[in-house]
Amino acid sequence: METTHSSSTTADVIIVGGGIGGLTAALSLHAAGIEALVLESAREIRPLGVGINLQSAAVRELDELGLLDELGALGVPVVEQKFVNNSGRTLFGEARGKAAGYNWDLYSVHRGELQMMLLDAVVKRLGPDAVRTGVQVEGFEETADGVRLHAVDRATGSQVTFTAGAVVGADGIHSTLRGLLHPDEGPLKWSGVTMWRGVAEAESFAPGNSVVIAVDDKKTGLVAYQISGAALKRGRTLINWVCLVPTGRPGPLGSDVSWNAPGKIEDLLPHYADWDFDWADLRDLFAKSEEILEYPMVDRDPLPSWGRGRITLLGDAAHPGYPAGANGGTQAIIDARVLAYHLAVEPDVTKALAAYEADRVPATAAIVLANREVDRVGRNTSGSGTASGKDLEELTDSYDRTTGEAEKLNGRASLTPPRVERG
Repeated sequence: METTHSSSTTADVIIVGGGIGGLTAALSLHAAGIEALVLESAREIRPLGVGINLQSAAVRELDELGLLDELGALGVPVVEQKFVNNSGRTLFGEARGKAAGYNWDLYSVHRGELQMMLLDAVVKRLGPDAVRTGVQVEGFEETADGVRLHAVDRATGSQVTFTAGAVVGADGIHSTLRGLLHPDEGPLKWSGVTMWRGVAEAESFAPGNSVVIAVDDKKTGLVAYQISGAALKRGRTLINWVCLVPTGRPGPLGSDVSWNAPGKIEDLLPHYADWDFDWADLRDLFAKSEEILEYPMVDRDPLPSWGRGRITLLGDAAHPGYPAGANGGTQAIIDARVLAYHLAVEPDVTKALAAYEADRVPATAAIVLANREVDRVGRNTSGSGTASGKDLEELTDSYDRTTGEAEKLNGRASLTPPRVERG
């Protein structure tokens, strides 16, 4: 979707990045009566990417934004997370979403379609001028009463300056804003694992509304789940699959490691030569994928603080983590909601952003570290050949306690803030 380029260069809050977290932040701020402007470096926002899981905690937030029906039309509600071995034998199953007693489902959905759903909502509610594409932010200056952002309009090459009362960096794992705020941080940390991802349409998905997680004795992993409600209505299923293969020694991400390179099926297949699921032909599943992506599994050490003064971070820009807990998109959505809440209830912007970080920095740091532990223990346990249901239950229970999923989500106070009244 191409968005209108307006002449406006000011807003209460400027959000750098038009992904899931940034668009949710714009919607949440608007609902609170706070003017938001989204700057996206891509010249066109298109429905790219593969599958994503939204935990019940995030689905609740989208419900409170009035987007549950739209999400339900796109995605598939998950009823179970199923751990299996490389023969497809079930080791442990855990109920998820409403099946686990929450008032909200867990949804699997195409990441690009979710982003477009949020973008459509932003354009309808805030207007087409609320999102400016093709704007590459390059620097900032802090002033007594705001922030000046220096950017380049990629369509014309001209310099543009934006001013705001607050700036939020929601520009992803390669965040420009994070680099400006923390210039000495160094490269991303590679886990030693290479990931291949794809989406394939098939006649059916035998595990049904389950997320399947498999690991073999070489610590090679596979995650698979269906992601399209529309496909199910046509009597088909759209399957998102992720392959996770140890290919090197963990360490700083080097220049020789590919990032989002086109994946080759011949590089992938040897690692799954002895896998034999009775519910899926993996070779056929991989081959049916129109596009295969290859990239390293990376994260960063948690920061003690994300921003300063009137500038902060959100989502992967703030707390990139392994996908082990399927929590990246969920935590970005919760970040957005907490951010809007504090900006609505605290008129002092610097105090509001400090309160936001006080809420979210410790919580997300714990999740980044828990994702590392789940990946480590899960590989050693699930693929050991001696894994028991009790081992895996203890692992998932510990993770749920860390993320807050084990708390009483149904009874938690709403993050919808009172609307800011302006004179």
